[in-house]
Amino acid sequence: MFTNAIGVQVRRFEEREHEGAPARVVTLERTYPAGMSDIWDAMTSPERLPRWFLPVSGELRQGGRYQLDGNAGGTITRCDPPRALDISWEFSGATSWVTVRLSPEGEGTLLVLEHIAPVGVMEDHWESFGPAATGTGWDLALMGLGLHLKDGRSVDQEEVERWSASEPGRTFMRESTAAWAEVHVAAGEDRCVAQAMAQRTAAFYMGD
Repeated sequence: MFTNAIGVQVRRFEEREHEGAPARVVTLERTYPAGMSDIWDAMTSPERLPRWFLPVSGELRQGGRYQLDGNAGGTITRCDPPRALDISWEFSGATSWVTVRLSPEGEGTLLVLEHIAPVGVMEDHWESFGPAATGTGWDLALMGLGLHLKDGRSVDQEEVERWSASEPGRTFMRESTAAWAEVHVAAGEDRCVAQAMAQRTAAFYMGD
């Protein structure tokens, strides 16, 4: 059974420089009741990653290339277990970057994920969807990670599809995208523009 993770994540959006160029940064934070080593293994093990995210292939070490099945590929630019992972995210002819940081948080572990995209790349996509497109995708991924960490089970893809089409799944998409719209407004975007972007993103994820 899927759990709505809307209320247990911190979201941020900002524009800043990355490698000397302007970039848009989507940040998510979530605390899991699991140890750093367990989360690191779930994120980096080719045996465990498909249980909650996607199958992965490649040379999974610093400097190596990875490929997610049917999705992004890239280079592992930092691998500092069990605390820091940096990768390039090469998808649909565009390159962005993902960083993950793990640190102790009470009896669990705080995960901070940043997805950094250069300004000027895939601008039509940005103008249509804004930060919700990336943010909601990672909301779903981090929910899947939480389900896997809870009992080690694999997230069943048929169950995912049924949940996505159900009213609880559709509610998740609407609430996630709306939350990203609020973050966008807080960063300075016009509310009507941010909400329109979020609504288009929700429609995309719901298949409408």
